[in-house]
Amino acid sequence: MVLTLSLAIGANSAVFSAIHAILLRPLPFPNGDQLLRLTHTRPGSAETFIAPVRLEEWNGLNTTLQGITGYYVQDVSELSGELPERLREALVSPRFLKVLQVQPQLGRNFASGEEHFGGPQAILISYRLWQRRFALDPNIIGRTLHLGSSSVPIIGVMPVSFQFPDREVDLWASSPPDAPYAQRRDATWFSGIGRLKPGMTIEQARANLTAIQANLGRQFPPTDAQLTPTVESLKEVTIGSVRRSLWILFGSVGLLLLLACANIGALVLARATNRRHETAIRFSLGASQSAVAAQLLAEVLILAFSGAFAGLGIAFGAAAVFQALARNLPRIDEIRLNWSVAAFSFACALAVTLLCGMLPALLDARRSLAASLASGSRSQVSARNPLLLVLVGIQVSLAVMLLYGAGLFARGLQQLNRIDPGFDAGHVLAFHISTSWNETADFKASFDRTTRLLNSLRSLPGIETAATAIGLPGVRSDYPVELTSPEGPAAPDLRITAEGRWVTPQYFATMRIPLVAGELCRDRSTTASVMVNHSFVRRYFNGVPPLGRHLAQPANQYMAPAEISGVVADARETGLDRDPAPVAYWCSGTAQPGTWFLVRTHGDPVPFASVIRRKIRELEPARSVHDLTLLTDRISDSYAEGRLRTILLSVFATAAILLACMGIYGTLCYLVARRRREMALRLALGAERRQVVGQVFNQGLRIAGIGAVAGLFLSLLSGKALTGLLYGVAATDSLTLTSVLVLVLSVASVASLFPAVRAARVDPMKALRED
Repeated sequence: MVLTLSLAIGANSAVFSAIHAILLRPLPFPNGDQLLRLTHTRPGSAETFIAPVRLEEWNGLNTTLQGITGYYVQDVSELSGELPERLREALVSPRFLKVLQVQPQLGRNFASGEEHFGGPQAILISYRLWQRRFALDPNIIGRTLHLGSSSVPIIGVMPVSFQFPDREVDLWASSPPDAPYAQRRDATWFSGIGRLKPGMTIEQARANLTAIQANLGRQFPPTDAQLTPTVESLKEVTIGSVRRSLWILFGSVGLLLLLACANIGALVLARATNRRHETAIRFSLGASQSAVAAQLLAEVLILAFSGAFAGLGIAFGAAAVFQALARNLPRIDEIRLNWSVAAFSFACALAVTLLCGMLPALLDARRSLAASLASGSRSQVSARNPLLLVLVGIQVSLAVMLLYGAGLFARGLQQLNRIDPGFDAGHVLAFHISTSWNETADFKASFDRTTRLLNSLRSLPGIETAATAIGLPGVRSDYPVELTSPEGPAAPDLRITAEGRWVTPQYFATMRIPLVAGELCRDRSTTASVMVNHSFVRRYFNGVPPLGRHLAQPANQYMAPAEISGVVADARETGLDRDPAPVAYWCSGTAQPGTWFLVRTHGDPVPFASVIRRKIRELEPARSVHDLTLLTDRISDSYAEGRLRTILLSVFATAAILLACMGIYGTLCYLVARRRREMALRLALGAERRQVVGQVFNQGLRIAGIGAVAGLFLSLLSGKALTGLLYGVAATDSLTLTSVLVLVLSVASVASLFPAVRAARVDPMKALRED
């Protein structure tokens, strides 16, 4: 019983530790619920970053926020060691730490001069970098890091808990808003953060910024007229879509705990029934009903708290489990055992005590003394106990609910693995090469550097081809863009919206996406060309030849209209769990921060990792290669959340069906033992042993059947909660329903058979002589 409770309470505590860290706790900043994410949108395009000049205007004109700041991130190479080391750098606008209300653990914040153009350079470093590179040297202030061609002094170390804007950032540097290149209103690169004033709401801040932007739109119509501010809770943006998954898991372990309570309750009730004669003697000797009830509750309380202490050990290892199954889960580093988790575990123990101990205690207290004493007489035949059968039926129904949910998610993953993605991810390595945003200002130099790197990689023995892409195929990503065609679409009133992808021409050969019509992009820096997929042609140019027509992005003034040079087959660019959408592939041979390099090899790609690193070091000794891994692993990692749900639900469902099986087996064994004299009398009076087997077996199967039907009914009622989390499977999937029903009845049959056979082996003469 202790093992059952420890597993149930431990699973609940483990999932609660994740919910507490990710969903319930505010962000790890003072008054973290006041923090907002700010950006703006333009009709027909994805959310855009904020121009530095606009960010400063919002900060100065608003009346609802204490302050507004911004940041962007890039990878840099640190050249102090033997090899370039990739570090993640966040460039921040003024007021960054003030808005977050965080101070360096060591050293100071940026001085005023360091936040202006032409001022001295300075960086803050993370606690992690301080520990790894400098062994927590207290004299770190004033030492320098060699970033590219500059030696930048360290002015401070951030606290260990500061992991923003993302967990990988190790450097924070100032991005001066008064720089000449930051004055253009169409030069957008900041992700905005604001902090609400006390008493203000998100709705008030949104209305305030909308009014400010409307005024700016009237002053600067070409750049600002169509912009609409978006204001969201920074915590909600950080959590993303994981909220539903965690609450579903929490509901699942709650069902598991209820099932364990039903299991323990049945055992406690059976034990109390066996001790009925002992309890009656205690009553006859003067014991009060409250004393007897208190003893039963104390026994269950000891049992429950033993399970709670053991369950805390399971919860302690929860962080490692979550990190292994879904390392990209937001705020996963904050999952740990704390007093809140311990209090929840002991609250579960108290709930178990009340659920499992109160009913037997009340039943024993209400039982008559004469009936209890008579129950030990040889002349008495054991009575039925319908409550035990009800508890077993509850266990079966709860197990069915967990099995049904796990089955649906497993079927969804199975369907996902069967689809044709439209590309071949096998034998492909994906990696980043450190690049700064400053380098993208010289388009030709960036184009030449990217071309040289790709040509050198293709020349290596064993490498078939290489390309670059902004975004990986099959990994969930959205970048919708509104397009126009000077020649017009097939339907004049049809609005052209597609997913935008920026690739080099060899991308299609690297990913083995077939060319349907026309020719590949032109690999030149002076002409613009674009490829479209079959879905694009079918939706916007149905019946009209697309080749030679042009597409333009009105929202992007940097991109000239591009000629459609070819059509490729559909590929699931935006995620394996999404149908192919219209995609426009812009042929761009420039690498910017976040660009993926993709290399296809003839054989096993793993040994080529070191070859690629050496080649790039030879060509670009000041750059670092990072995030080098198989494309298949990248795609798999992007679906870690779904895999986490499926694995944990499967574990819970397996535990549930085992507990239900134990409940059926244990209850039937108990009933057989209690009715041993009755069965002996029946056998002595001429009943056949197969009739006794059939009676016990049918009783167990009948309990399981009723519980299974009730569980399936409850599963269908709760299926709406899973809508949107399943792929290729309906919440009322008949195959899953049938499979669960067959599995439960099969397990119940096995669990019922052994007690039934034992009942038939009763020796009538021996059983009737027993006291």
